[in-house]
Amino acid sequence: MSTICETFEISRKTGYKWWMRYLQGGARALEDMSRRPHYHPKTTSQRTTEMILDLRRKHPTWGARKLKVRLKKLHPKTEWPAASTISKILNSSGLTAKRTKKRVTRFSEPLADVKRPNQVWCMDFKGTFDCGNSERCDTFTVTDAYSRFILYCQAVPNLNHEEVDKICDALMAEYGVPERIRTDNGTPFCSMSGFGVSRLSLKWAQLGIVHERIAPGRPTQNGRHERMHRTLKEDAATPPAKSLSAQKKRYEEFIKVFNYERPHEALGMKTPASVYSSRRKRTRRAEPKISYGKDYIVRGVRRNGTIRWKNREIFITEVLRGKNLGLRQTESQQVEVYFGRLHLGTIDDSLRFITKAS
Repeated sequence: MSTICETFEISRKTGYKWWMRYLQGGARALEDMSRRPHYHPKTTSQRTTEMILDLRRKHPTWGARKLKVRLKKLHPKTEWPAASTISKILNSSGLTAKRTKKRVTRFSEPLADVKRPNQVWCMDFKGTFDCGNSERCDTFTVTDAYSRFILYCQAVPNLNHEEVDKICDALMAEYGVPERIRTDNGTPFCSMSGFGVSRLSLKWAQLGIVHERIAPGRPTQNGRHERMHRTLKEDAATPPAKSLSAQKKRYEEFIKVFNYERPHEALGMKTPASVYSSRRKRTRRAEPKISYGKDYIVRGVRRNGTIRWKNREIFITEVLRGKNLGLRQTESQQVEVYFGRLHLGTIDDSLRFITKAS
């Protein structure tokens, strides 16, 4: 052995190591072996791995970063691995699914201007589906655009004006009056009249709320609310519950988790509840009497939806019957028609009322 080691210029210890490997495994044992250590001091413990997997099973749509933030809050004394390590643990356990990214258009300018809680509320209906026992479930949702805080999420018996008005009254009594409300162009938020004023939006206008309506076919203009709907569907409605009462309980649990437990990447991994503040709310007040400036001529809307102008009856809408409108003449001799700050349309020189385009 000494002569062989001297010939190949290796130590006797190395020579005996290779000799023993050959005796134990033959010529194949002399091939290069992995230098990966059998044990690494920073390896995630089995207990930590199980805690990660348990939370993931409880919230199957949460990613690695959300899981880490929540785990640190639940167990602050535990040293948690990096989000990339958590992601690898989820991958190796088969708890992730590849999702293709869809290109989404940028938010509209009004959405980008949201700078504080209770500035803009977003509301919509989350489609209709049947529960396991064929009970119909219509879901109405309201969120605060700034904090993403869910103000309301529940199955409602009707999708009409009375039901939504009742819910809005309760929300404003609890959280205050928002500056703006953003919706699509469906009922009961809008009507089939040319300028889309409904009884609901009329009441909002009287409360000083600006009704923002997204462009038809552009749900991305209400993108924050639509993103919440996707999470709602994944976490609480896929598959639907066995009954309507069970589905309502799911929604209650979803609100609790979404508002108080689920970290939100757009909020710097904070929860919506930690960002939303009711101290910024405006106190709800009685419906004020709308007044107009000195350059306006006031006309009342009659029972049949018309106003009197230059000895002619001009039809506006029955929605505004009993309300006062403000008429202001322009340099082109046309007359602009307003209800408060809401521009309804124009009376042209032939005394025709032309509604304002949505």
